[in-house]
Amino acid sequence: MSRAARPALALSLQFADATHRAHLPRHRVQRWVRAALESPGEITVRFVGAEEGRALNRDYRGKDYATNVLTFDYAHEPVVSADLILCAPVLAQEAAEQGLTLEAHCAHLLVHGTLHAQGYDHEVEDEAAAMEARESAILLALGYADPYAA
Repeated sequence: MSRAARPALALSLQFADATHRAHLPRHRVQRWVRAALESPGEITVRFVGAEEGRALNRDYRGKDYATNVLTFDYAHEPVVSADLILCAPVLAQEAAEQGLTLEAHCAHLLVHGTLHAQGYDHEVEDEAAAMEARESAILLALGYADPYAA
């Protein structure tokens, strides 16, 4: 898909702590989210600390720990409307453990969250395979490694 054919995106980018702002500029975040959009979108991306990430995961998913990305999807059509919440300390730890740059890991999780916002899921094997294949194709097109390669 050409750059001109990409769906429109209204992006709100928020940082609970400005630490990551310099490493995750708006144009990159916008590029990653837009690459995964299949329809126009209104997306808020918020980077949070461990305490806020844990509270959101506990309150909305019943899981009492901070997770890497949470997707709150409100509408799939005609406009994708969602909040993507990324827990900065979890991202940094996972990136280090996986030998990835923070940028590459954020790109992956924003693509992942954006796909969730459009109804993709990975709870059953067939859906997981389809979602992972879509993530891999998008990330390769963006110039990053396939996150699911052996």
